[in-house]
Amino acid sequence: MFVSVATDMAGTRQGRLAAVSLLVVPVLGLFLFFLHPLATVLWRSVTDAQGALTIANYLRLFDDPGLPRAALHSLAIGLATTACCVPLGLALAMALHRSRVPGKALIRGVLLLPMLAPSLVLGLGLVCLLGRNGLVHRLTGLPTDIYGFWGLLVANTLYGLPQVVIILSAALVRTPARHYDAAASMGASPWRQFLGLTLPRLRFALLAAAFLVFTETLTDFGSAVIVGGNYRVLAMEIYSEVVGQLDFAMGATLGVVLLAPALLSVWLGRMARRRQDSGDAMPGRMLLPAKHAGRDAALGMLVILTLLPLVAVVGTVAYVSVVKLWPYDRALTLANYLGGMPDGYGPVATSLAMSLLAACVGSVLVFALTAGLRHAPRAIARPVQFLASLPAAVPGMVLGLGYVLAFDHGATSQWFYGSIGIVAFCSLYHYHAQSFLTMQSGMRQVPEALDDAVAVSGGGTAHVLRDAVLPFVAPAAVSTFVYLFMRSMVTLSGVIFLVTPDLGLASVTVMRLDENGFLAQAAAYAMCVVLAGALALGAMRLLLHVLKERRHVA
Repeated sequence: MFVSVATDMAGTRQGRLAAVSLLVVPVLGLFLFFLHPLATVLWRSVTDAQGALTIANYLRLFDDPGLPRAALHSLAIGLATTACCVPLGLALAMALHRSRVPGKALIRGVLLLPMLAPSLVLGLGLVCLLGRNGLVHRLTGLPTDIYGFWGLLVANTLYGLPQVVIILSAALVRTPARHYDAAASMGASPWRQFLGLTLPRLRFALLAAAFLVFTETLTDFGSAVIVGGNYRVLAMEIYSEVVGQLDFAMGATLGVVLLAPALLSVWLGRMARRRQDSGDAMPGRMLLPAKHAGRDAALGMLVILTLLPLVAVVGTVAYVSVVKLWPYDRALTLANYLGGMPDGYGPVATSLAMSLLAACVGSVLVFALTAGLRHAPRAIARPVQFLASLPAAVPGMVLGLGYVLAFDHGATSQWFYGSIGIVAFCSLYHYHAQSFLTMQSGMRQVPEALDDAVAVSGGGTAHVLRDAVLPFVAPAAVSTFVYLFMRSMVTLSGVIFLVTPDLGLASVTVMRLDENGFLAQAAAYAMCVVLAGALALGAMRLLLHVLKERRHVA
């Protein structure tokens, strides 16, 4: 008995040591490539050129009347986008999970389009469709002008809509059918069930979706630079201060201003999601909606009216990519793809290489982090989990600026700054929180007893990870890899300060070509990014299907 207890205690100590060893490299990465750049931005905002502490940078915010106006613009467009996105996303989620609307696979496919492209692609499509020389004006002669508040509102709404649908769909799927069966047996009408059952269970998901959309709109740069026009927002001001005037101190100060509401919004959103998840431990049988002609017709019409603009905008980008000279010569041609791109396929190849590097390194680090947290002491696990989730609250532009301030000097500037590695690490830690949560969800599927069985059989930490953990975590690992790859392909705000003349990325090239009026070539690069994302998503679904079949066979 004493031998058994001693063996168990030794195994526990060995497990904790293994857990700590797995955490070392991922935590060091978080400190070096996330906290260090973020702290550098904060420090630069409160120091002068000589490094002395000062609040002069913050006082300068009030000297330029354009900066408070940009802050109000950011707040206004964030609130307006949230007010549009959440009701429309609710209607689409209800159509997918609470109706018999046909073509649900097509609806989901259309909703994927904004996630396969940088946010500026939607702005580019709006300019080509409704700009002063857009397709509508060319075909009808009607005066069109999409620049400014309304153009930003449409672009941001179309970009945020899929994420709202994903959050609300997850909540609707967890709603047990037995609640609706009980309500129906008591004579409650479908409308009464919606008000009394669906909305109360969605309240925290609605809040989480609202905070997410508000945060992303507040910090978005891509749509603002394409269709913002004279409607300046904070993200554009940061870009102007750093790139236009090389005023890194003011850029860092504006970054901190942008960081504050983003931190608050993400914190509130996480609280809302936690409250939502706490009540869904045993969802039971899923609800299968009954036929209802009036409801299905109304939701079907809403789906068409909501998704048609999205199809039109992305379709316009695809069309412009195969015209000879937009908007003056609209003859169809493949010249833009066959040698017509100013830099060839170099930026696309660089984006692919960078995204693969971010996905490979990120998947390994996040896997090690979540595996180490399984048996880590609570005193270590809680702060590490907080640190791993913190990047969700940091705008990509602020993190990218931190990389410039932290690594563009000293020894690192010789080999790290300007390389594919710095862009890959910036992309990885920009999207680290979502990757961590995905992998952690997969890690919860691993039975605790399986670890002990492998350890008792004489297996070490490597054998436990390979034989006990990886088979259960494989689907989450694949999802994490593809997520990091896709987001790295389309990222713009996080890497806009890191590109150099020798290091071009596809998303940044789209922006540069649009600024210079080469819309057809910009559209061609954009469609290459969309195609790469679609292929990655297809490969992920195929691999997940294979893994699922193998588990069933086993």
